[in-house]
Amino acid sequence: MTMFALVAALLLMGIMLGAVVHLPASVSLVAASVIGCWLLVFAVRERGRARRD
Repeated sequence: MTMFALVAALLLMGIMLGAVVHLPASVSLVAASVIGCWLLVFAVRERGRARRD
């Protein structure tokens, strides 16, 4: 079961990276920074939630 999850994750990552190649570099950088900010906010919120419990 774990191997299927790994294969599915690699397949999805390959599809996403293939889509990024067709976008202009500026669009890719903006999208990457938005995703990075979102992950940073998520990590800060989760860390605060873990300290309260």
